[in-house]
Amino acid sequence: EVAAAASGGGLVQTGGSLTLSCAASGISVSNNFVGWYRQAPGNQRSLVVYMSSGGSTNSISSVKGRFTMSRDNAKNEAYLQMNSLEPRDTAVYYCGVNSAGREYWGQGTLVTVSS
Repeated sequence: EVAAAASGGGLVQTGGSLTLSCAASGISVSNNFVGWYRQAPGNQRSLVVYMSSGGSTNSISSVKGRFTMSRDNAKNEAYLQMNSLEPRDTAVYYCGVNSAGREYWGQGTLVTVSS
């Protein structure tokens, strides 16, 4: 089964940090587009940060300077380092791996930022 499971979420206070992990199975994070998405209650899932197969990254403006994406090709994992967390960052976070136009998902992980 092809999947990308996110983990590492939790409850943090405003200004805190968390590192999320994305473990991919059946698909390579190094050869494909990998994105971190989030879905807050009542909202649609939306892209937050992505990394191309070449390793370049980009993010939405609200997390620039706070969120950093990386990957470990040997472990076939991607990561999202989140610093200076704000209550508006509260959401379920997912990683998605896009291969040949098809997106593969797995379980998400809940991040809750208290004020």
